[in-house]
Amino acid sequence: MITEEIFEDIKKQAPNLKPFGAKLKFVVDETSIVIDGTGDSNEIRMSDEEADCTITASSETIVKMRKGDLNPMMAVMMGKIKIKGDMTLAMKLQSLI
Repeated sequence: MITEEIFEDIKKQAPNLKPFGAKLKFVVDETSIVIDGTGDSNEIRMSDEEADCTITASSETIVKMRKGDLNPMMAVMMGKIKIKGDMTLAMKLQSLI
């Protein structure tokens, strides 16, 4: 399943990102992935919990961004990615996918 691949990719990249002092939730095809940057390191888990920022996208959109076929900012402007909450946290996710 594509969402599991996305989850595994985020888990691999998370240690490279400095903890950002907040929780970011990424919803892909109804599956929630939380990146908890409130501790000494980023923790990644599949969980539908409250977050400071929630980003919602389809797996198709994520695949296109990963391949370089879709710019993340264009995806937001086209409505393919929806962001609720702290927009600056959303910018941090770009390096995870």
